[in-house]
Amino acid sequence: MADVTNLRTAAEAGLSKLFEVARMQFPTGVSIAREEAFRYFEAVGLPSRRVEAFKYTDLRAALKEAAAPAESPAAEVVRAAVQDAKGFAGIEAVRLTFVNGHLDLGASDLDRVPGQVTITPLNDALANGDPLLDRLAPVAQTRENPIYQLNAAFMADGALIRVAAGAKVETPIHLRFIGTGSAAFSTATRVLAVVEEGAEVTILESHEGPDGIAYQPNDALDVVVADRARFHHTRLNTEGQAAVALSTISARLGAESHIETVNLVVGAVLSRHQIYLHFAGENATATVNGATMLGHGQLADSTLLADHAAVGGVSRELFKTVIDGDSTGVFQGKIIVEQIAQKTDGKMKSDCLLLSDDGQMMNKPELEIFADDVACGHGATCGALDDDLLFYLMARGLPKPQAESLLVQAFLGEAVEAVSHEGARAALISEVEAWLARRG
Repeated sequence: MADVTNLRTAAEAGLSKLFEVARMQFPTGVSIAREEAFRYFEAVGLPSRRVEAFKYTDLRAALKEAAAPAESPAAEVVRAAVQDAKGFAGIEAVRLTFVNGHLDLGASDLDRVPGQVTITPLNDALANGDPLLDRLAPVAQTRENPIYQLNAAFMADGALIRVAAGAKVETPIHLRFIGTGSAAFSTATRVLAVVEEGAEVTILESHEGPDGIAYQPNDALDVVVADRARFHHTRLNTEGQAAVALSTISARLGAESHIETVNLVVGAVLSRHQIYLHFAGENATATVNGATMLGHGQLADSTLLADHAAVGGVSRELFKTVIDGDSTGVFQGKIIVEQIAQKTDGKMKSDCLLLSDDGQMMNKPELEIFADDVACGHGATCGALDDDLLFYLMARGLPKPQAESLLVQAFLGEAVEAVSHEGARAALISEVEAWLARRG
């Protein structure tokens, strides 16, 4: 029987042409890795519904054309973009500002970096062969993910962040990603955070851009958390309503380490946030939460893989999704417990609140367990607002929209409350309130 070959889409053909041009401009330090990443992508192409991991998020259909990588913007463009930026704006932080995917040193705070923290622009690291580059891609499974490999092929800018052993960094580091312009563009940023033994740091990450422009960000954050280190991470997606936003966080956890990552989504017509965790050391713990609010035909996909490969790991994953209008929510989560990972304790849950009859939620939680002494479970719920609670609030004089808003805030609150940084937690709550106000 003859082999069946899928014809390349216009977007796939466009990406091949763009890579041939871009490869001549990149630093030579990781050229072989770039080639391998793109050849992998070319072999598998943009994932469609035929690929199980993308069953509910058909990128092959969603990406009609490949947008060209954005060029570094002029100084006046950067000033205007930064002036209008809103993500985590009121929080005291050391800011790294990326405008259209390029780190702008003038709009960043590299002169305020604490003494026990080293931040190196990715372009400098690539040009000089920084040894920290060997820590990129800390989770093996990401190398079989076409989104992540596309980022690896095109990564144009980013940063390496190293927190020295034992350091307790009180001031958060804010990765501020701002898109601007009047025509479609793409970005591919990579940030690596290495938190050495016993250290602790908080990283805030905000993504925003213009409405009406079909730009295509593809951002990746690699994290290496050493033994007894703690990493706190809060991410805010307020991308423009025509954006197709792809993102990945991959983290390797050492013994007795802890990671906390919370992602709030209100932006982009289509977004997919991928989380890869590898429990490499004993008794590591992870808190992974998400809060998503959708309307007007949006699709948001949260995909999680927690790979327990050491004894005594504890993971808690909670995702809350609010669906309004004809929007679609997707949650795919898998906990893998390898044979060596006895005493693993993993709990994963996805809850969805439907505010209209036209929306839909796709839940796919999975457990893959090869050990025999574990406590693992998963669950998923989907439903409308509780009529009794709504009646109770309205009977006490609250108008229906206000009563609904209070119930929605309470529903999302459990996911948001996991944020340990008080200012970041307040910022997420404000985003929830703003979304509800726009809904009316």
